[in-house]
Amino acid sequence: MTDREFLDLWQEEERRNYAFNLLLRQYTQQLYWHIRKMVGDHDVANDLLQNTWIKVWQHLDGFRGDSKLVTWLYTIATHETLSHLRKERLRSFLTFSGTQVPVQLEASEDLDGERLQRKLQKAILTLPPKQRTVFVLRYFEELPYEEIAAITHTSEGALKASYHHAYKKIEQILRNSD
Repeated sequence: MTDREFLDLWQEEERRNYAFNLLLRQYTQQLYWHIRKMVGDHDVANDLLQNTWIKVWQHLDGFRGDSKLVTWLYTIATHETLSHLRKERLRSFLTFSGTQVPVQLEASEDLDGERLQRKLQKAILTLPPKQRTVFVLRYFEELPYEEIAAITHTSEGALKASYHHAYKKIEQILRNSD
């Protein structure tokens, strides 16, 4: 279904729930994994995804179509996640706990691929939120810089620099973790 077809369906009051359910089915898994890669925790990702869908429902009437619908959805999910990460960082600072977002990937210690995946996830969680966002959107979601710029409201040049710095930091962490 195209963005226009969806929006036309959404405008029909009696079909609004049906339209939203179509949107949920099409994008929930993508958005969940986008958020999960940024926070590393299943329960937190589910909560943030639910908050994202609530905001989508509340603001869908205001979607102007300046970008693709999926870009708008990623923007909301990214802002919701970054807001959560800022609150967590502030809470950690105020309580002096110094703890990081927990990594709860369910995997066996025996498999090298899974161990490497956990190391990568832990390395990603050490990045500042902005670099983490850019890295996840580019590396995992394989979005073009133009689309990431629309989601993050950042210039493509700044995004390329953030991605490069994030990539180098992760590379260094993975080399030093052996």
